[in-house]
Amino acid sequence: MRIPSPITAAPLVAACSALALCPASPARADQPFLLPNSLVISSSAYDRTQGAVASLTPGVTQLANTNTATVAAIADNTYPNVWTNDTVDGSFGVTSAIRLTDIEPNSGHVFNSILVPTDQVVTSFSSKSELGLHITGNGHGARLVLVGYASPGVGALDVSNADSVAGQDPTNPVSFAFGADHAFKRTIVSVDRAGNFVYTPTINYGGNNGRAALLGSNGLYYTVGNANNGNAAAFGPANGTNPDVTETTGLEVVTPIDSTSANATVPAGHSSEVDPLLQFALGKKGALDKPGKDDNYRGLAEFGGALYFTKGSGSNGMNTVYTVSSLPTVANAAAQSITVVPGFPTDSARATGGNFTPFAVFFANATTMYVADEGSGNATDLAQHAGLEKWSLVGTWQLDYVLTKGLIGVVDTNLFGFDGQYPDVTTVGLRNLAGRVNADGTVTLWATTSTLSASGDNGADPNKVVQITDQMAATSLTGSVAGETFATVAGPTYGTVYRGVAYVSH
Repeated sequence: MRIPSPITAAPLVAACSALALCPASPARADQPFLLPNSLVISSSAYDRTQGAVASLTPGVTQLANTNTATVAAIADNTYPNVWTNDTVDGSFGVTSAIRLTDIEPNSGHVFNSILVPTDQVVTSFSSKSELGLHITGNGHGARLVLVGYASPGVGALDVSNADSVAGQDPTNPVSFAFGADHAFKRTIVSVDRAGNFVYTPTINYGGNNGRAALLGSNGLYYTVGNANNGNAAAFGPANGTNPDVTETTGLEVVTPIDSTSANATVPAGHSSEVDPLLQFALGKKGALDKPGKDDNYRGLAEFGGALYFTKGSGSNGMNTVYTVSSLPTVANAAAQSITVVPGFPTDSARATGGNFTPFAVFFANATTMYVADEGSGNATDLAQHAGLEKWSLVGTWQLDYVLTKGLIGVVDTNLFGFDGQYPDVTTVGLRNLAGRVNADGTVTLWATTSTLSASGDNGADPNKVVQITDQMAATSLTGSVAGETFATVAGPTYGTVYRGVAYVSH
């Protein structure tokens, strides 16, 4: 049965016509947030009416190109035409507001929808790997955690590839185009059930983006992301970046600040990268990209006292699922080892071109792991991995099957909005993932979809939130499992992207 979409269902339409257009509202007693047994979705809507993008003019507006030259924009701010600027400016992006919507997942009923204050933190439209969500605690102590950019406001250009600290990387093309002060802390956001926000800014991920953050069971934050948009040619401080972009990337341990300001001062020794020398070991699997790029992580989870995370993009190192066997601290992070989860692929990403593009993981129990695969690698990836993978631990982890019915190859058409019609969008896989183990031996999982279109930037495609229920004990696509199919929970919505999902269990 198709699940009503909160984007088109009557309660939401009556309130504000589309999730992306709802006005900001604080949580109130009669509009609770992080309710038990609810699903939280992070989304963002493109806005061309504010900031620098409002006056974006082809042939006039200068965009980032190299660390010694800018380039004129080739497209105006209309959607999706604006994304063709990617072809001349590889750092192109537009900041946008972060919306957090709490729904009843079976009916699509919206309990509450709030904005992260845009004068504090924003995201980058169309950076497809941002806004992963994690829940910690329960009841009145529940908190939702994510990461974004200390705000330059909505409509700012090229923020996701800007430095995290002014003057951090003299070779960053964004700094040359917009000035050294065009730098923005990557800030962890924590929100409680009453809708109160606190922030922990970091100096990490200069030149790229933080993707996800969680509050560990030990009270420390853990984040994953990427860095290095310049020409840093060496590992360590000798590369001329400060703070070093090759050591403020990958998996980071962060001491909470939880300030009322997303741009608060970051104390010395506030965070540390886990296993920063991993890149040299993985480099043997194929030619190295820029230093630090092997530590290009995205999905993140804690289970059984260990951290699990993925690398599923880039042509360096290995695209696979990784783990750290215990929760690192800031003091011991560099000495902790990151290893590939036994049984997962160890192929060179450069050699295969992306046979495996994992994004996020969910543990149903100690021997059952679900992995969302983005499906944007190559034909092998699309045929063998794209969708929702189920893995079982039998001595080592082994792939049981991939759930794809009602997902892979589905085409969404007639997507109209404020700038006309969007190109048709085809679903090719999944990104962020959340789940719930049910009393009847099934597992219900929610994920955001990855897509392909002729838009010029598939991160801007109107994607969806989908749901499926699986038989936890099953190990093959036979019997009732063969009929399991994905249903749409939210989207597609013109001008809006769905990024993260988190299930509030208690």
